[in-house]
Amino acid sequence: MNVSGCAVAPVVERYGLKPEQVLVLHDDIDLPLGDVRVKKGGGTGGHRGLASLVQELDESGFSRVRIGVGRPPEGVDAADYVLSPLPDVDRDRAMRAVEEAAEAALSEVTGAGRAG
Repeated sequence: MNVSGCAVAPVVERYGLKPEQVLVLHDDIDLPLGDVRVKKGGGTGGHRGLASLVQELDESGFSRVRIGVGRPPEGVDAADYVLSPLPDVDRDRAMRAVEEAAEAALSEVTGAGRAG
């Protein structure tokens, strides 16, 4: 995930796509667990996968479906937090967020949605 730009950039180039035609779904610690938001462009917020995409595409204007995972507890490294198994109590909320993110992505690629 941290070097996802290395996989995405060749596909973008191969098919002659523009970065704004790319849609990325990713976890976001700046959103509460279960929140889903769509936006176009923006910074990386320290997300290494997004940083890799920006570096490899030389552009940050791609659309994103952000899936909230919440902030790590005090003293817990963000990478360790997002890579840890979810507590059972949070699984239903997370699964609903994944379904909502999939619907948002489908809306974006079919033109029914609007990133912003």
